[in-house]
Amino acid sequence: MKVKESKDSLKIILVDDHVLVRDGIKALLEHENSFEVIAEASNGKQALEIIPTYQPDMLIVDIRMPEMTGNELVRIVSKQFPKIKTLILSMHDAHEYVMEAIEAGADGYMLKGSSKVELLKALDTISNGGKYFSGDVSSILIHNLNHQKNSSSTPNKISENKFNLSKRERQVLSIILKGKSNKEIAEELEVSRRTAEVHRYNLMKKLNVKNLIELSNKAREHHLV
Repeated sequence: MKVKESKDSLKIILVDDHVLVRDGIKALLEHENSFEVIAEASNGKQALEIIPTYQPDMLIVDIRMPEMTGNELVRIVSKQFPKIKTLILSMHDAHEYVMEAIEAGADGYMLKGSSKVELLKALDTISNGGKYFSGDVSSILIHNLNHQKNSSSTPNKISENKFNLSKRERQVLSIILKGKSNKEIAEELEVSRRTAEVHRYNLMKKLNVKNLIELSNKAREHHLV
């Protein structure tokens, strides 16, 4: 595949054994100046062979592929090419796939049914050093974190005061950790969506976190709910 002559855009290699899927992603990104597909691979082994030649900024990777799975590829890339970002794009939302991808070092995990808007948001978030997990995937992670929390020792309530959380903020935090959106938070608390967004913003600021995963980790670490 011909390499494009752009220096400013994020250079992406697509790794998926289905040509139609690769064509679909290319079509979505075709008119986006910030992202461009510079090469394609039909499996993990082929991707490893072309990475040194194309020197991508990111890989968009399927999970189930012949010869080498996406998670196996991500694990190798995270060790051999630590500067390359990896986004899993899969039809599988099973708990074991998601957790294995995270343990392998994936920077994000999305389902193939996601919209173009969400894909662009994920690419932008990851390219700027963040992590991105779509809503359904976040729910799986939160469930896993809550399971670990329930299996841990008795919570230390003193930690609640460390972040100076109000009773309402702890209530909002508890709802967020169930994977609910701002709209759902507003409905449950019988407040406006704007009020729910403000509570969410204040929580993120007080806990000094940037996304839902960091929020969940810190909440579990300090036994905030």
